[in-house]
Amino acid sequence: MDPFLALLNSLSASLSSSELCELKFLCKDKIGKRKLESVQSGRELFNFLMEQQLIASHNVDLLKSMFKTIKREDLISQLEQFIEEGEAGAPDERPDVKERRLQKVVIEVICENVGRDWKMLMRKLDLSDVKMDRIIAANPHDLREQLVQSLREWQKWKGKDAKVADLIKALRDCNMNLVADKAEQKLSRLNAENL
Repeated sequence: MDPFLALLNSLSASLSSSELCELKFLCKDKIGKRKLESVQSGRELFNFLMEQQLIASHNVDLLKSMFKTIKREDLISQLEQFIEEGEAGAPDERPDVKERRLQKVVIEVICENVGRDWKMLMRKLDLSDVKMDRIIAANPHDLREQLVQSLREWQKWKGKDAKVADLIKALRDCNMNLVADKAEQKLSRLNAENL
């Protein structure tokens, strides 16, 4: 699937019905009334905008201004990330198999040992507060799940630049040296087993 269409699908999926109504209202001078009334999803709305050549993979300004109007900064940052990375989330954007396995080990250690201070860690990893707030809203009473989802979000956002070394460094920067030591011990055991 075309990465831009995949992005539009994901943006569409995260819109509430009231947000979709607001977006339709914002498009009333761009799309005919009958077409607008037939729109049932963000995806359909985006298709009409693409037909009118108002949006494209290299031109997302209209989408950005619409998302700004409905106060969805998280969607704007997804669009900006897509533009920055060219084709976000393509298979060659993911870390190699070995790095992913190492990340899984370190993330397990982090999830077992980092508690209420997880936000400090995620800020060291440059994950935005908007993304963290969204994750908290989705998992209001599950601290561990908030941490797991934040780390997944970080992995997705960093793509192939997500490195175990960054996780360890962030732990040390937050004075979570005990967790960093545990992670490094587990990694060295894993490396020893693989020799």
